[in-house]
Parts: sequence; C-alpha cells; structure tokens
Amino acid sequence: MSEVVNLSTKIPEVMAGYRLDQALAALFPEYSRARLQQWIRAGHVTVDTLIKKNRDKVSGGEQIEIRAEQEAEVGWQAQDIPLEVIFEDEQLLIINKPAGLVVHPGAGNADGTLVNALLHHAPELEKVPRAGVVHRLDKDTSGLLVVARQLTSHTHLVEQLQDRAFAREYRTVVNGVMTAGGSLDAPIGRHPVHRTRMAVVNGGKPAITHYRVEHRFRAHSLLRVKLETGRTHQIRVHLTHLRHAVVGDPLYGGRLRLPPEAAPAFRDYLQQFKRQALHAERLGLSHPVSGEWLEWTAPLPEDMQQLLALLHQDQADNALI
Repeated sequence: MSEVVNLSTKIPEVMAGYRLDQALAALFPEYSRARLQQWIRAGHVTVDTLIKKNRDKVSGGEQIEIRAEQEAEVGWQAQDIPLEVIFEDEQLLIINKPAGLVVHPGAGNADGTLVNALLHHAPELEKVPRAGVVHRLDKDTSGLLVVARQLTSHTHLVEQLQDRAFAREYRTVVNGVMTAGGSLDAPIGRHPVHRTRMAVVNGGKPAITHYRVEHRFRAHSLLRVKLETGRTHQIRVHLTHLRHAVVGDPLYGGRLRLPPEAAPAFRDYLQQFKRQALHAERLGLSHPVSGEWLEWTAPLPEDMQQLLALLHQDQADNALI
C-alpha cells in the first residue's frame, strides 16, 4: 500500500539563491530534507513544470508541484505479538521493550520483531519510515523507546534526536568496583579485526556517555548512564573501554567475575545471566505537535531485579564475616 502526496506552492522572492532542496526543506518542514531530495532525484518535483536537480538554485516566484508516493515498507508483516505500551496518542507510542525482542526484521530475524508487533497494533505505521521507530535498542537491552505514528511526527522526533534533545537514562550492572562517575568522550567505529563488534577507534563517530555510580558491590557496580549521542552499542563499548564491561554481555563482557566466597545460588545466577544487564529506564522528549516536555520511566525487569537482590545479599552476607 502507498499514500499519494500532492503538494503545491510558490517559491518566495526572499528565497532567491537557495538550493532547490534547501528551499523545499524550509517550505515543507513536515518532510525531512533527505526525503525531499529523494523525490527531487526521482523526478517527483517540478519547478515551473521542469524537473530540476537538488543543487539547482531558485530565483523566487517559481511554481512548485510535488506528486509522490509514500511507500509502505515492503515485506514487513503485521503479527499479533504482545506489546507493553506505556503511552500513546495520535502522534506517538512509547514502548517498554523486553530483552530478547529484536526491533527490526533482518537477517536471521525475518519476523517476530517489535516492528511486526507495531504494525499489528497501529497499521498506519506502514506509511512511516522504519515503521516509525525513531531510535533502536539492542535485542537484549530492555526498556523504553519511542515510535512516531505520523510522518510529520517522525521528522520532528528524528530532528530532536539529532539535536541531542532527547533525555535517555539507563541503569546497568557492570563488572568491577568503579571508584567514581564521569564522562567518556571517545569515538566509536567498526572494530578493525572483529567486524561484528564496535570499538573505540580513531576516526570513529563522536560518542559521549555520562555515568555515575549508584551502588558499589564487592565485585560489581550499579550505574546510571546518560547518552548524549546514540552510536551502535555505545554504552556497552564505552564501559568495556573503561574496563568495566556490562554483566552478561555476550559480545563485550569477557571473563565472568565472581567475588570471593560467593554463595552457590549467586554464582549460578551470574553464570546463567546471558544478556547484557542494561535497561533503558527513563525517556524524555518534546511532543512533536504540542511541544510539551514529556517523560516516562520503566521499572527494571525481573531478571535485573533478581540480579540486584543477589548482589545486595552477597554484600550483606560477607559484611558479617
């Protein structure tokens, strides 16, 4: 299915000298500049009945006509998969994603994903890029993410994300006892040897992570982490770079660390914890229509609550020795 987009306007005289794509981005802010550029390249935009290029300059006074199709995502099927919806209105959805749920269909995960569930819950998402998902969480990271239900809202939310205007706070349990919180500004790119992994590398994309210690255990730490940027695996990579990998991380975690004289139940649970102990607990953003600042929180999932309970128990037991 697809939706026909018909737009018409005249270039104001004050825009004389603008690039065509620049002028259209200013005149139609509900559409991303990338989408408008795509329509111009495809010949869906005429300037006084002529097809132009993105870089062509306008003089002011030209008549603009846009006729394009907003294509649905191909091959993504709606599936009746349970969703924990924290908030929804006509513009957006806030989802609490469980660990183990892949966000987008892809190699090895053709269906059974968050997107398949979203298309069942809100069929209009087939007309929004990436089924409305504005930012993703790794498969085994739990917590909050935002989904735009309308194209205009998607554009506004993506711009907020790019402008670092989202508030995103995570809680995580890491290996080792951290002495203090801090910030890490270190670029992230593809690992030079292990191509399925990311790493702190020269020439990578800028990445900034802020972290503070919420509690110290005998051989672990509970952290609150805030993202300023959103690179692939950013928290996991940055904490590994600090030599405090996230507990249970199958890709970056390395050797399991156990405190001395750990109780068998605690030791067994740590050994069986096979996903990164990372949860997106708080999300804040400006509503794409009203502009109102909104925030949501999601409690730690049961597996992380159990992990923390055992860590506290281990600390209490050994404080008596």
